[in-house]
Amino acid sequence: MSTNGRNGTGREVQAQAKFVHSSARKARLVTDLIRGRSVPEARTILAFSARAVARDIEKVLHSAASNAEANHQLVGDNMFVSAAYADEGPTMKRWRARARGRVARIRKRTCHITVKLQELPAASAPAEPRQEAAAPDEAPKPKQKPAAAKKSATSTTRKKKAGAAS
Repeated sequence: MSTNGRNGTGREVQAQAKFVHSSARKARLVTDLIRGRSVPEARTILAFSARAVARDIEKVLHSAASNAEANHQLVGDNMFVSAAYADEGPTMKRWRARARGRVARIRKRTCHITVKLQELPAASAPAEPRQEAAAPDEAPKPKQKPAAAKKSATSTTRKKKAGAAS
């Protein structure tokens, strides 16, 4: 864990899973979805993701939140994903027999998934009451013409149309 996050603000906690049996390209598609989001929101996104690597990333996210709670006395749900990335791991090379005595290479790719969490800024907590106070209960309504004026306007239009028809 590094105690100084980006620009020296907040604490940063990380967790890493190495040698995950998925390509880094596939894992990056999922890590891009959770980067910059709060931990509860990221968990929800991963839970409903159809990609198989989302389960592995969800485990890493859970581990990072647990590290924050157990080792640094932080609340896991009051953090956000400051960084999430997947680096390439070693590739296992296997061979498959093909026609006419040839072989084809099978690449079993792996990746290293890293998730870094940071505390939410303290300024965001009191922001909610300000939003409620700033939002009025009723928005100002635009002024409307009186009902009598509307009727007279429609009757004059009818007269004009009737005069043009004759």
